[in-house]
Amino acid sequence: MSPNTNNLRNEFLLDPRITFLNHGSFGATPRRVFECYQRWQRELEYEPVEFLSRRAPELLQASRAFLADYLSTQANNLVYVQNATIGLNIVARSLDLVAGDEVLSTDHEYGALNRTWTFFAQKRGFKYINYPVPSPVSTTDEFVEAFWNGVTPQTRVIFISHITSPTAIIFPIKELCSRARNAGILTIIDGAHVPGQIPLSLDDLGADIYCGNLHKWLCAPKGSAFLFARPEIQPLIEPLVVSWGWQSENPGPSPFIDYHEWAGTRDISAFLAVPEAIRFQQDFQWDEVRSTCHSLASELQQKIVAMTGIPPLHPDSPTWFAQMGAALLPDWINAKEFQSRLFSDFEIEVPITKWNDHKLIRFSIQAYNSQEDIIKLEKALFILLSQ
Repeated sequence: MSPNTNNLRNEFLLDPRITFLNHGSFGATPRRVFECYQRWQRELEYEPVEFLSRRAPELLQASRAFLADYLSTQANNLVYVQNATIGLNIVARSLDLVAGDEVLSTDHEYGALNRTWTFFAQKRGFKYINYPVPSPVSTTDEFVEAFWNGVTPQTRVIFISHITSPTAIIFPIKELCSRARNAGILTIIDGAHVPGQIPLSLDDLGADIYCGNLHKWLCAPKGSAFLFARPEIQPLIEPLVVSWGWQSENPGPSPFIDYHEWAGTRDISAFLAVPEAIRFQQDFQWDEVRSTCHSLASELQQKIVAMTGIPPLHPDSPTWFAQMGAALLPDWINAKEFQSRLFSDFEIEVPITKWNDHKLIRFSIQAYNSQEDIIKLEKALFILLSQ
């Protein structure tokens, strides 16, 4: 099949009236993946006891194996969770951090996870540090050295995004993980925006713990994400919900799987539809789709930078951003009102956010977007910024 954006627009369920440039927030699921998801839901309802009590472990194992092959790791290194925030809360709650310890992060992190770490820091007495990253970033070595200046003898954990939520920057995680491993520092990676947007090989990356959403750029149904932990690290991860998997009467492949796979009655259909999402992207030659999307994202970023005169946050290179981009807007705008006007006056769905006292537009280019979409946003921005 050809990665033609007009054809792919028809593959999704999105409202055709809206120029949708906000895939990064919640994703969008293709028709055939959504239909697969609904088939699993119907199968569950046909015989709930049979499905959940007897078939679920085998079905989840098969789905995890398919996902693990896609992520270049082993199935027993993964468990399904509903979203990255839940997965990372499992980790933050599990770690035995105490007064005097430090968790080092950046000033580009997702607000929900900043709140998570701050919550536990206040309860337990350790420090959570949002270390400032130089802007604009330029080279991998410069980034790693600048961030490493925040490491102290008290640093026990590095928590960092692979692709940042507010600024859409791809951080050089592999280099950081290698350096942290040599220093005996645990690495926890927020990969909420990674699967499906850039290639991901978990075993090669070297992170101790990695959590990624599947409902975003992989286009799986809402409520599908994964938590990865290296085998040596898995004993550290305690269940967020203590259920039948703890001291299991019917142990599975590992306590890591037992603790987190069964948390009481829940709909596992989104997890079981993940292989179909992977097959969908394979069928549409997703490497080509991603390349086309990046080119459009790069073009749009250049247009916004030219319009505002504000320098970009990173080089114009696929090393630093992929299908999602962000550009600074003038400080005088009211972010909430600006976003509302884009939607109400121009039928454009795109987030305008605040980050480090700056105003940002974060745009997502997915397979259903086209040149016409970025032209429409460019014209709307020109009108609103001229008022």
